[in-house]
Amino acid sequence: MNNKIKTKLYFLLLSIFIVLIDQFTKYLIFYKKKLFINKDFLLFKLDFVANYGAAFNILSGSRILLSFISIFFSILLIYLIFRKNPLNSFDLYSYSFILGGTIGNGIDRIYRGFVVDFINLNIINFPVFNIADISINIGFIFLLYNIFKNNR
Repeated sequence: MNNKIKTKLYFLLLSIFIVLIDQFTKYLIFYKKKLFINKDFLLFKLDFVANYGAAFNILSGSRILLSFISIFFSILLIYLIFRKNPLNSFDLYSYSFILGGTIGNGIDRIYRGFVVDFINLNIINFPVFNIADISINIGFIFLLYNIFKNNR
């Protein structure tokens, strides 16, 4: 196997790892609520919220539309990771983090009909979120950094 394929497989495996962590944490919150809900940590507490929309609950109740959007962007991101044009590592990390989060939340939407959110910040009033949301945001931060770095 050549180096380019190994590198691209590494980034796909990173996405799969993110999906596994996301789904495991959601499983714990969903099926073991009594053990984890209302546990207070320094910066956050664990809650259970069924989010029927996208970020900040936009498009609430649009399960089919949001499921198709998840599938479409997952396919697009896999294409971007595996396309022949060479990408820099920052782009590949960006796409991998966004892909992992998109698939994680997409699984919830398709399987449960809603996304399991459970991280509730104590320090600011912010919507409840999950590992997939964190991953998507990390990916977007990497993308923005790379865009601004390359436009200097």
